[in-house]
Amino acid sequence: MIIAVVFLVIVVVLLVLYIAYLQLQLRSINRQLDKRLTRNTRQPISLELINRDLTKLTANINRCLKAEENLRLDAIREEKQFKEMIANISHDLRTPLTAIKGYQQLMETGELPHEQRKKLQVAQKHADKLGALIEHFFEYSYLVNAEPKPKLERMNLTNLVTECLAESITDFENKKIQVRIEEENPVFAIADKEMVVRIVHNLIRNSATHAAGDLEVRIFTTPNEHVVVSFKNPVANAGEVDVNRVFDRFYTADKSRGATTGLGLSIVRLLAEQLGGAASAALQNGFIEIRVELPQEK
Repeated sequence: MIIAVVFLVIVVVLLVLYIAYLQLQLRSINRQLDKRLTRNTRQPISLELINRDLTKLTANINRCLKAEENLRLDAIREEKQFKEMIANISHDLRTPLTAIKGYQQLMETGELPHEQRKKLQVAQKHADKLGALIEHFFEYSYLVNAEPKPKLERMNLTNLVTECLAESITDFENKKIQVRIEEENPVFAIADKEMVVRIVHNLIRNSATHAAGDLEVRIFTTPNEHVVVSFKNPVANAGEVDVNRVFDRFYTADKSRGATTGLGLSIVRLLAEQLGGAASAALQNGFIEIRVELPQEK
């Protein structure tokens, strides 16, 4: 009887130890998974205990991780090929367009009847519009492939935005859009001037194209050591705008697209991130607000 009790106690102790060891192994698997997520490592999950079920579980986890890694690598390759395709297409489109515009200029210098000259002007207008779209396309392909290093300098952001708006006032007048600027005292930022000008011009182009009313521009500072440029305007098709996708390349809420590639705000976000900032969008009561945050002068 005593031997049986002792034997039972030993079995229970061994079972408890085995369960405790299984728990340690499960914790080890969790730690390894956490490490992969937080430290971006690609190490497979290892197991010290010889247990058929746990070994099978670990093998299945590793197969899933391997499949995920293959998908990630495929996505990287496809993204690289896509960027190269954009660069090649944008370059290939510029060459024939240059020739077309050149022949149009030659025709303009010749003797043309009034009706033919009017048709030539229409063709030139569309060629210029196509040229602007191709330049937008080329700009995006350059930014995603070259990843230019910003030349940071101290700049008066208030003056820069005001100057860019003044240059575009004719475009807004043609669309019967009034521009209101709300600003604090002069706001300064540390950024690349050329890149900031590109950001502001793209914001202006986006508002001039899609605004259904007056534009409100704000330039201010935030407590988290950033400066903000905000463009806010009403949109006619607010119900069709997916605010979570406005920065996606080629996205446009206008199904007919018109004269837009859907790349303008993608370029804004790309440039803002390259400058160490961010871009965001919010839609409320029929108004869309695009915000660009940039590092503030310290």
